[in-house]
Amino acid sequence: MSEQKREGTILKALSGFYYVQCGEELITTRARGKFRYKKITPLVGDRVSITLQDDGSGSLDEILPRRNFFQRPAVANIDQMVIICSGAIPVTDPFLVDRITALAESKNCEPIICINKWDLVQAEELFDIYTAAGFHTIKVSAETGLGIEELRGLLAGKVSAFTGNSGVGKSSILNALQPDFGIATGEISEKLGRGRHTTRHVELFEVSGGLIADTPGFSAFDTDKGEIREKEVLQHTFREFKPYLDQCRFIGCAHVKEKGCAVLAALKAGDIQPSRHRSYVRLYELAKENKPWENPKG
Repeated sequence: MSEQKREGTILKALSGFYYVQCGEELITTRARGKFRYKKITPLVGDRVSITLQDDGSGSLDEILPRRNFFQRPAVANIDQMVIICSGAIPVTDPFLVDRITALAESKNCEPIICINKWDLVQAEELFDIYTAAGFHTIKVSAETGLGIEELRGLLAGKVSAFTGNSGVGKSSILNALQPDFGIATGEISEKLGRGRHTTRHVELFEVSGGLIADTPGFSAFDTDKGEIREKEVLQHTFREFKPYLDQCRFIGCAHVKEKGCAVLAALKAGDIQPSRHRSYVRLYELAKENKPWENPKG
């Protein structure tokens, strides 16, 4: 029996099988025993090396170096996080957006702010906050098509994940990008059994020339526990703080209420948005409660 070595991306993981896209082929594989022995779990999004057998099956041999990985849901190598928010009901709390941008920045993942329902409420204040903070921010209406082509261009050639509070229109935007997207994910939900395994199921779908991770986990992204990094790292996840971090009077400045803090001076001067700094302070207080050994790696 001849064997071929191939490299590809895991698009789906289910019941011990890993479905690996190698060029135009989707190859069903099982992980070698060494992964179980070393307690390593291959993740959707992983770039992997496989051995292809004559019968079309394969064995997953090696996980190639990861760009990043997330724990809930379990997915790897996400290039960008599309954070969907809204000024219409349900109105998005900026703190939710800031929690996710901080998480994304800590994972070398580019946040894109997507303000949906622009046809109902023109959330200019929200738009100004994130534009000023240095994020690519898009005005979108899944209903009218506003901003959909701009978003489509940002997705091409990237691996993206969509997140946002419930009801902001994640599904509507995905279906505006690709009308059969909802049909494909609906069929999978039916096969798996709604409410049983769907929350554990992650899959990458081809949309607009890129890959999108679709999972219920991302619609209620859990950053309350475990994902918030050490308080010393947090300051680096607010990109607009970076020009000022080495200008504070005291080493180890927390940028909360210290004298001689360059971040607070920039806030007072209007160079940092007040809502962004308020979110930083809330996250800093949460991070202070973290035990260092509880922080996930990756």
